[in-house]
Amino acid sequence: MYILFDIGGTKTRIAGTSDLATFSEPKIIDTPQSYEESLKAFADIAADVSGGALLKGVMIGAPRPDNLPQWKGKDIARDVAVAIHAPEWHLENDAALVGLGEATFGAGQGAAVCAYYTVSTGVGGARIVNGHIDVSKHGFEVGGQYLTTAEPPASLEELVSGTAISKRYGMHPKSIPKDDPVWEELARLLAIGVHNTVVHWAPDRVVIGGSMMNEIGIPIPRVAEHLKRLLVKFDEVPEVVHSSLGELGGLWGGLARLRQLSKQG
Repeated sequence: MYILFDIGGTKTRIAGTSDLATFSEPKIIDTPQSYEESLKAFADIAADVSGGALLKGVMIGAPRPDNLPQWKGKDIARDVAVAIHAPEWHLENDAALVGLGEATFGAGQGAAVCAYYTVSTGVGGARIVNGHIDVSKHGFEVGGQYLTTAEPPASLEELVSGTAISKRYGMHPKSIPKDDPVWEELARLLAIGVHNTVVHWAPDRVVIGGSMMNEIGIPIPRVAEHLKRLLVKFDEVPEVVHSSLGELGGLWGGLARLRQLSKQG
């Protein structure tokens, strides 16, 4: 059995897979703030998920270190594997695994080049090519692209993320009415960021997910309309769709990645 971990800044999802075809009912916990507490909690849950079965390895999706500062400099995959007594370990960026999950099992199926965006407390994403996370040296940081020329310039993440909106308006984004004009403005700003990604990555489809894209949030159809107006470099505008795997996208991506690794082995 393999244990799948989708570690987020606020929530962690854990499941097991024996056949690399599906996974067990996920266990969802608040991500412990202490590194040591995390390892202990992960070990306890992994033991429960495995039910005593022999563990072959672990697949972990985790965010960049600034989202989990207490984990900075730690060998996360190795430490988790040691804690749960797994002989093999693999680590991927959490957004990249969600993108892989969507491209394999979700809204990105059938797209040769899929651009994935997640807009939540921050903004992340990944480029998936022919069902694989694209090669990169430093990963993908679509939220770090600058959208203004002011000094200092403002990044997409600083303009549309949940953290930015909470800071700007002094309230949680869910408290902003659905018909508030702010959502249209955020759709326009997000479309500018997506436009830049499209001209760089040339995807067939753009899949967007995250907590800022829910019923109360940035409307996907409006992002698509703004993108259509902005994109003049290409004759065709890629389809823009909502993610379909919900909060389990990272686990599905971990499953897809394990499948790929098993074939390589």
